[in-house]
Formats: sequence, structure tokens, C-alpha cells
Amino acid sequence: MSQPSVDTATPERDFPVTGTHPDADRRVRDLLEIVDIVRPVIAADGGELSVVSVDVDTGVVTLQLAGACGSCAISSSTLNQGVDRILRDRLDWVTSVVGVIEESEVSGYGGWTPKNS
Repeated sequence: MSQPSVDTATPERDFPVTGTHPDADRRVRDLLEIVDIVRPVIAADGGELSVVSVDVDTGVVTLQLAGACGSCAISSSTLNQGVDRILRDRLDWVTSVVGVIEESEVSGYGGWTPKNS
């Protein structure tokens, strides 16, 4: 059994893609299209959504919430009941969405305080 290939980040894509699925490029492109649709909704609340990594074989997508959403008390709900649901509903190959939450330098996890107040 061969090891899955790891495609390092490219200028167009700043995250690694793991796996050797024949439709890897299409899968990543479709994922990014949906993330680009979701990003403005997250940004409207002062947050940022970015892709950390993708495994096109197992369907595991790792995302990061940052900015105001990084320290928001409901950020896990945003990932689990929002973004996860959207990705799994629209992309049949996505099996799991793993969230990485960036904690605020000011207030830590669970409460948002504007950095420039």
C-alpha cells in the first residue's frame, strides 16, 4: 500500500492537500467555491474563515476561525452546525470538518473583546 501524497501549498492555495484521489483538483476547487460563499457571512461578524488543510481521500477538511470568531463563545457552533453542515450537504466527499479556533490575544477563549477599543 502506497503512502498518500502530500501536495504542498501553492501561491493560489496556501494550505496543503493530502491524498491521491483522481478528482483532487475538482474537490479542492469546489471546496474553495463554497468557502468563498461562506466567508462574507463570517466576516460580517468580524471573523475570518480559512482552510488549514484538506485530505481528498478521507474527506477531512480542517478550517480555522479567527478574528472576532476566534474567541466567540459560539464559534464551535458556527463550525459544527453551520460550516460543517453546509460543506457536508454540498460536497458528498466531505466526511468531517475539523475546526481550529484562534484564541483572542485580549480575552482568550470564550469571550470577544475588540482589540482596538
